Amino acid sequence: MTAAPSSFATLPHNLVLAAVRRALDEDLGLSGDITTDATVAPSARSVALLAARKPGIVSGLALAETAFRELDPACDFTIQIADGCPVFAGDTIARISGKSRAILSAERVALNFMGRMCGIATLTRRYVDAVQGTGAQIVDTRKTTPGLRAFEKYAVRCGGGHNHRFGLFDAVLIKDNHIVAAGGIEAAIRAAKATAGHMTKIEVEVDTLEQLEIVVREGADCVLLDNMGPTDLRKAVGIVAGRCLTEASGGVNLDTVREIAETGVNMISVGALTHSAPVLDLGLDFIPPGNTSGAGA
Repeated sequence: MTAAPSSFATLPHNLVLAAVRRALDEDLGLSGDITTDATVAPSARSVALLAARKPGIVSGLALAETAFRELDPACDFTIQIADGCPVFAGDTIARISGKSRAILSAERVALNFMGRMCGIATLTRRYVDAVQGTGAQIVDTRKTTPGLRAFEKYAVRCGGGHNHRFGLFDAVLIKDNHIVAAGGIEAAIRAAKATAGHMTKIEVEVDTLEQLEIVVREGADCVLLDNMGPTDLRKAVGIVAGRCLTEASGGVNLDTVREIAETGVNMISVGALTHSAPVLDLGLDFIPPGNTSGAGA
């Protein structure tokens, strides 16, 4: 097996199990898999290969394995290429052996989760490679599919990226509308400091260098530099002078990310990692009886 990188945490099983069960319920409905049940004997057993049809980065194996095991707890799911590792067209990612009906009925759920997550990991790796050597980190956003955020953010980590806050609950991010509603940047920061716990970081969004001066003076932990061009980003990094973390956001794509990274910002947040990543093409193919090696499958 191609070993997994050690730089990202695994997914909690309770989240995986709940999501897989919802997906299976959606697919199987009230009547189950009527095609498979009509055509495949209950006693039939098969071996199938989960393989890549395009190159990319692997992510989501825990969800795929759980989907098959929910319908056949005794099935064998052998990982060949682990999450976070590169895969090439034709490579076998995992080998599944068990009840034929279970493999067929869980196939689409497994591929839906993995295709989405591999796509995110693959796009993330392209951004990470684009800024290599600059010191800037690629981070995600909250622009995720409702209900799938934990998995999509995990996929970002598989691709070598980093996670921004997971939700509204784990960090303070004062944005332009908060500033207006609070009566100004100073008022918003001071109110946040008065209520946030000592473990909670405070980040403030600015779109001018004048606002940045205030944020630095008020002692925020991080500043989000919104839609600034490279010239202003360099000025912003100079103004901050290491007194807080800097995050560039807005107008980021694969054509612009390197220039943004070279301004010296600490982080670059990219919504496209999760809202616009194309699904990676994967397939599940049964090995014909008698072909024990899987060659040609």
